[in-house]
Amino acid sequence: MKRVILALVPVLMLMSTVVAGRVSAQDDAATTIKIANDPNLGAIFTDANGMTLYLFTKDTTEGQSSCTGDCLANWPAVPGGDALTLPAGVPGELTSIDRGDGTTQAAYNGIPLYTFANDKAPGDVNGQGVGDKWYVVYPGASFGPYAAAPGDGTPVPASSLHVGFTEELGPFLTDSKGMTLYLFTKDTTAGQSACSGDCLANWPALAGSANDMLPVGIQGTLSTFDRGDGTMQLAYNDIPLYYFHNDTKVGDTNGQEVGDVWYVVTPGMKLGDPPHESEAEGTPTS
Repeated sequence: MKRVILALVPVLMLMSTVVAGRVSAQDDAATTIKIANDPNLGAIFTDANGMTLYLFTKDTTEGQSSCTGDCLANWPAVPGGDALTLPAGVPGELTSIDRGDGTTQAAYNGIPLYTFANDKAPGDVNGQGVGDKWYVVYPGASFGPYAAAPGDGTPVPASSLHVGFTEELGPFLTDSKGMTLYLFTKDTTAGQSACSGDCLANWPALAGSANDMLPVGIQGTLSTFDRGDGTMQLAYNDIPLYYFHNDTKVGDTNGQEVGDVWYVVTPGMKLGDPPHESEAEGTPTS
């Protein structure tokens, strides 16, 4: 009998190790961030189960959550951990912050992350814009300051720009319909476009207005300038924005590296910053 018991001990120990390993793997999976493409919002973060992640604009100190009590019941914190991972191609950092109640919470670039109790299935984005304080989180977002919401009873204007994403290029700006936007490296002066004539036929300018808005969490400024032909063009951090006529559907990035002068615009870029080059082989064509 002793021999049987002794023989069982290593087996039980091995089983215990395997079970512990499975629990750990499940914990890690629960804190892994993924990306979903929402038809109205673009590329947004979700948890491992596909549930949309949100930021809270009242979190005004980087790496600290101001959501407790009933707030936390409605907006559960995404658990932190030691093995937080971002999808390939996503810039930035995932960290685990101490909530001060014995639990930890995941944060992206210092932004505490939450789910929403009223999202019942993957793909739900019912928390977007709730109370003018809760918003989806985009790849490339960075911690505040967040633009002030309109006064009570005033509808929140829709963002004029969204964020697209590919593993090759990472996050990049799109229009509100998801069409990719580009910069022209020959545009070197703020408020001026060097693209006209045939260039403009191939690379239409993104029209601008005084009411254009960036997605919450994407830092920078939008401005408009007069092209001198009676039209206004939108600029991001003084970078004039364009489409490419050979992009025919949402997700196309056919303009990337064309002529070595056309590139996608990444969140946070400023006029004169080096553009993001893809890792694709081959020589771009005009």
